[in-house]
Parts: sequence; C-alpha cells; structure tokens
Amino acid sequence: MSSAPSRRQVLIGGALGVGAGALGSVGGPASQAVAAPESLAPARTRPRPVAPVNQAIADRMPLSYKVQPQQVVGVDVEQEIAIHTMADIEAKRARLIDYIWKGAGLPSTMPKVEPGAALPPEIASLTGVRHTTRLTIPLSYGVKATQYLLEPHGRSNHRLSIYHTGHGEDPIVRVRTVQGLLDHGYAVLCSDMPFVGWNVQLIQDATDPTKYVDIGTGTKAHNRFSSYETSAFSAMTFFLEPLAVGINYARKLLRPQSIALVGLSGGGWITTAYAAIDTRITRSYPTAGSFPFYLRPGPPIDSTGDWEQGGINGATVPGFYALTSFGDLYVMGAVGPRRGQLQILNRFDACCFAGVGARSYAPVVSHRVALIGQGQWDLQEDATHNQHQVSPYALEVILWDLETNPPD
Repeated sequence: MSSAPSRRQVLIGGALGVGAGALGSVGGPASQAVAAPESLAPARTRPRPVAPVNQAIADRMPLSYKVQPQQVVGVDVEQEIAIHTMADIEAKRARLIDYIWKGAGLPSTMPKVEPGAALPPEIASLTGVRHTTRLTIPLSYGVKATQYLLEPHGRSNHRLSIYHTGHGEDPIVRVRTVQGLLDHGYAVLCSDMPFVGWNVQLIQDATDPTKYVDIGTGTKAHNRFSSYETSAFSAMTFFLEPLAVGINYARKLLRPQSIALVGLSGGGWITTAYAAIDTRITRSYPTAGSFPFYLRPGPPIDSTGDWEQGGINGATVPGFYALTSFGDLYVMGAVGPRRGQLQILNRFDACCFAGVGARSYAPVVSHRVALIGQGQWDLQEDATHNQHQVSPYALEVILWDLETNPPD
C-alpha cells in the first residue's frame, strides 16, 4: 500500500484500472511488466511486487472479463459511500456493533483453551509450529466455533495474523498462505466459517431449543440463518463473534503490536465486515470476497453472494445492510492510525467477483480514505491465474505489505 495519495495519484491509479501500485502490466507478456512510475512509487526499500497478466488465460476469456460491465453506467460511486469524517465512521461502527450484538457491545469474553492440541488434518502438514492452542468459542443456539492458534519457531515479533477460510476451498490454499505467514514469524489464528470445515455441527431449532437440527453445511446452512434473525438476536454473530473472542485471547497471550486479517471468499467478506467494526485489526486483506451491490449481477459472473453477503441487494439481512454499504465497509476497514486495507480480486476468478468492475469504485474508496486523513486503502487486481484462491502472487504482495508497514 502506498501512503495517502494525492488526487493526481488517485486519478492516475484509476486510469490504470487499479489503485496505486497494483498490476503494472495490462495484457503484455512477462517481459513487459512495468512498475509504477518512480514519481508515484512508495518510498520503501523494496518495491511492491508486480506481475504480468497471464496472457494465455486472458486470450481464452470473453470480453466481459476485460471491460467495465454495463452495471457501472449511471452509478454515482461517490454516493455509495456515506462516510466523510472520522466522526461518521465512529457513529456507523457503533450502530453496526449495536445491531450485531443488540446493545451488548463487542464481546469481551474468552474462549475455552486447550494448549498443545493436535492440529486437524486440514492443517496438519504445516511446519515450523512451536506451539498450538485449540480455542473453543460458545455461541448462541448451542453452536460452537473452533479456532487454532499457531505460534512459530524462530523470532518473536509480537505480531498476530489471522487466516479465515470461505465456504470451502482447495486445502492447499490455506496451508500455503498460513505457512507463508508462519515462515515470516507471524503467529496465526486459523478460523473457519460457521458450519464449514471443523465447525460443522447441529444447532438448536429456532423455535424449539430442546431440539437440535441439521441445517446442512456452508451456503445451505447460512441461508437458513434468516429464521434465527430476530429483533433480539442477529445470526451475524455466528460469523463475527468467533474473531472477537479469538482476538481477545491471542492479545492476552501474545500482546501483539499489530493484527493482520486475511480471508478468502466468504472469509474475504468476513475480513471486510470485521475490519470495519474492530479497530484492533491493523492490516486487512479481503480476497475474492465482495462487490458493492451495483456490481453483483455480473457480467462476467453472477456474484449474488450468500445470506450474510446480502444477496443481490442486501435483502437477505436488511437490518445490517440498511446501516451500511460495501463502500462504507471498505473505508471503515482502512481508516485509523497504522491501519490499512488491500482488497484482492482475481480478474479471471472461476467463482465470483471477477472481471474489472472494481475499477469503478477503487479510486473513489482510496480517495475517500485519503481525505479522511488516516489509513490507506488499495486494490490489488490479480490476473496471474483463473482460480478462486489467494494465489502465490497475492501472498507475496500481502507479505510485502506487512513487512513494509511495520507496527512501529
């Protein structure tokens, strides 16, 4: 991420199709990858990694992956962001927390702790782990969330990172990303979505707490959460409360100077939403996780999103999305002392949030953050592959950003 950009830098970044410092080569072969002009490059010891567009993949893709979709026509993106000041952010954050936890505030509770617990098969191949701790977090309706806190060998830099999965991705992606963070000396809190992976379980019936029912897994389960959403309870807690409680414990144990949050797909949505409400998150990297509603229908891909993501227009969780837009969430996740957010989107993603539509809002979000005056927001458009993943290139950029934005 760059420092707060000038209007000229923002506009140039938008003309290139991404925020400042993203892909330097648009459509050219690897030998033609071009970094940002020196006058616009951040003053750092190592420049931000750049990568060429994968031309073999690009040649196979229809034009809809390479041009702005018709949905952007007539959209005033400036009006998509209601936030203009720090006071606006604080007020909106308070309203969101109040909606999610119904006046109880951000959870201050602690999880059940099991030091030395064996790693589950999904992450058992990780190396360089000095100590493991399994955390169990009780939630409403008899639901529990499980997390694994991994402490690395080697140096201790008092930094915590979190990796959050989505609705189910190639296990290699999680292992590769977590391993990269461990190898760079970060403790890692591994978290799954509700009713996904190690969080698959039964839940109390919404109307009869004496009965436990099977609501399925992943998207199927999440789409059942509407029956649990009431004036006294928000099912959004199933997604967001585990992070709050896990961070409570990790901060007490490790006393980190910074907390980075990386999430893929549904975990990318969680990264966007949680970074907006908890300023303890200093750097966030939502990957392939969201579009503003005006871009949802596609082309190139219908990216309606699941229950928690609001569906096509926020109607699945109207109480939450009446309070905020995705533009607001992006700004809120980036603004604050030592804070920043880098949204990563895969241009040729096989699942969702693909194409170049994000170019319509990226300069506006970045500029709004710059105007408020604290924090940074940027877009990394990844055109090196056609998978739904945190790619090796994206991981390189994340590690670069963490290294060049130390907490001190």
